Amino acid sequence: MRIFLDANVLITVLCNEYPRFTACARVLSLCDNPRFTVFTSPLCIGIAAYFTEKKNGRQLAKKKMALLVDKLRITTIDEGMTKQVMTNLNIDDVEDGLQYYSALSSGCLCIVTYDKGDFHFADTEVLDAEEFLRSHVLAQK
Repeated sequence: MRIFLDANVLITVLCNEYPRFTACARVLSLCDNPRFTVFTSPLCIGIAAYFTEKKNGRQLAKKKMALLVDKLRITTIDEGMTKQVMTNLNIDDVEDGLQYYSALSSGCLCIVTYDKGDFHFADTEVLDAEEFLRSHVLAQK
């Protein structure tokens, strides 16, 4: 299954934010599970890097980001997706729209985020980390 991780999931892991850290880290660890292909976008990487550097300093942030980028698959954002966002009247937040179309173009079946309401326009499944683990990982055992 192809899944897309929003920036807030990455930030939670990179900055050790509790109480969500455990569930987010478990979802991120699915990069090593052959049943899952885990994606994020360049925009999410940039957002996560910004917050990680603020909390951990530039040097440690770069190390953490390098490990993360090595594990994840990175989607693309192109002109066509950007135009889709601008013409979709249901999208309120450009950044979320870019994430959504980027995820769709990579064949992701689920977006994992803690801002589920921001993806109210989505035609794909949108879950937080705990919900994703319950319905797609623990239920499969």
